[in-house]
Order: sequence, then structure tokens, then C-alpha cells
Amino acid sequence: MKPVISRQVILANRPIGVPQASDFSINEKVLGAPGPGELLLRTIYLSLDPYMRGRMNAVASYAPYVQTGEVMVGGTVSIVEASNSPSFSIGDFVLGHTGWQSHVLHDGTGLRKLDPRQAPISTALGVLGMPGLTAYAGLLDIGQPKQSDTVVVSAATGAVGGVVGQLARISGCRVVGIAGAKEKCSYAVEELGYHACVSHHSPDLKNQLAEACPDGVDVYFENVGGIVFDAVFDYLNVGARMTVCGMISHYNETARSPEPDRLPRIMRAILTRRLKIQGIIVFDYAHREPDFLADVSKWIRNGELRYREDIVDGLDNAVSAFQGLFTGNNFGKLLIRVSDDPTRE
Repeated sequence: MKPVISRQVILANRPIGVPQASDFSINEKVLGAPGPGELLLRTIYLSLDPYMRGRMNAVASYAPYVQTGEVMVGGTVSIVEASNSPSFSIGDFVLGHTGWQSHVLHDGTGLRKLDPRQAPISTALGVLGMPGLTAYAGLLDIGQPKQSDTVVVSAATGAVGGVVGQLARISGCRVVGIAGAKEKCSYAVEELGYHACVSHHSPDLKNQLAEACPDGVDVYFENVGGIVFDAVFDYLNVGARMTVCGMISHYNETARSPEPDRLPRIMRAILTRRLKIQGIIVFDYAHREPDFLADVSKWIRNGELRYREDIVDGLDNAVSAFQGLFTGNNFGKLLIRVSDDPTRE
């Protein structure tokens, strides 16, 4: 076979604050034929997610950070274009973690075949993928909602939050979302079935939240932090559960906040209101994937659960699309379509 040129987005510098275009570079790498047991994969979809900002920092965390000069990490859906593996054939669609690049040689480890007849292949990076499983386990296993509980979800129409809110509704809860744009709040109520949704841009956020949650908050799914966390925290009921999935408002901070120390107030509330606060890292819940796929697939088929994808064309637009995650530009699960999807007309 002829050599293939893989276009790669490289982390060139460690960002200070909001990632800039200059923190990345485009590399072209010539790939030869697959070796014994190897595959040549062409990336169709690349997932863009907030966690990637943390991987750009040289700080120990739950997963290794990206070295400068390396391809940025990310979940991908690809098609097998050449194979020397008995486990994969040309034309197979696979879910992997091959990063911000157009092609890659791969040994097949960790890849999962996808059946486009069961669901659009893009959903393996969203509602039927890592974000969906995070929502499923984070709400049901950690939040443990009970019928008639009030559940509040920040980033309520995002890849994770949009699923959380619908799972809470399916569980018989009163569901209140917090989002940004008016259009997103309307979508949360009219399309996703939230009982109410308030905007974090509102100067009257706390009062609007109090009106939406007259009986307080039993479960809070935290994706944002900052003023949103402050607004919700005072309304947490005795015995409330908080799932901490993300704190996106803080990811680009370059210095300690000048605001007053919240820790004594938080610790006192944890004690007196007997709060349960637990973080979620999705790979701790891999054992829940079969139940998650069965349940969420069923709810999608019967119309109880909806999803929305925000697809941006072209690997060259990955950096600007990623920047938009931190300003609320995306509406739904953010994906880069790196190359043509043969399953979509």
C-alpha cells in the first residue's frame, strides 16, 4: 500500500490560562503499511472534552499528562483501512483513544468494534460513550436519586449534564437545570423534560434557583464550580448527595482566587447537614458499562432520552472548537468530524 500522511495536532507549549492557538502545532507524519498484528485507522470523529485541559498541565492526576511534542489525547471513532490483525477487518468501525490525528497505526489493544446498525457511530463518543456512562454512574450510583427528590444539574444541556437530567426525570425526580444561553435553558425544558432551568448569567441566580427548588436540593450534579456551586450549595438539604464531575469554570485559572475562603462554611455544612460529596472518574465504573448501554439504548429507542451533537468539520478547527468549550459555544456533545463518515448520507 502507498504511504499515508497523518495530520496530527501536537501540544507545543503548556498553556497559561486559556489555551491559545500558539500552544499547538500541526505535524505531518508519514505512515507505512501496518506491521504484524497492526491496523491502519482513519479517524472519523474526535471527541473534545473539558478534561483535556487538565492533561495539558504537568501535574500529577488520575491519568498521565501529555508531554510537549506529543499528539493531544482524545477519544475517537475510526474505520479500519488496512489490517494485519485476525480480530479486525477492513471496514470495521472502532472506538478507541487515538487522539487528535487523522490516521494512526495501532496494535488493536483497547479498541471496541461498533455496529452502525445499532446506533450512529458518533454516539460512542457521547450519549453511548464516556460522557453517557459518567452521567449514568455519577447520578445513579453516587447521587442515588429517589422518586420525588429535587435534582439540580449544572451544564444542564452538555454532553454529561443533558443525560443526567433526563435520567433524573426517568427516575421520577423534579429536575432543575442550570445553563447559560436562554436557548439552552429552553431546550432543557422543552426537549429534555426538565421541570425548570435557570441561567447562570442571571444576576438573580440564587433567587431564581430558590423559586425552582422550593423544597431544597436533594441531589446536585456538579460540572461547573464557581458562582454556580455557590448558588446551589446553600440549598442542599440534610442528607443531600453531590456528584463532582467537573469544575470547568476553574480550569483556566492561573492564580488562587482572591475570594474569601469557602472551606470552613463547606466543612460545617457537610457536618451539620450530613452531606455526601463524591467525585467520579469514569474508568472506576467500567463494570457498569453493560447495564448503562442496555438501559440508555432502550431509552433512546423508546424516545424517553434524547441527545444532541455539535459537530465541527476539520481537524484544523479542533483548537478553536476546544477553546469554545470554556465559553459555552458548543450546544450538546462536541465532536470534530476529521474525515467523512460513510454511515451518514
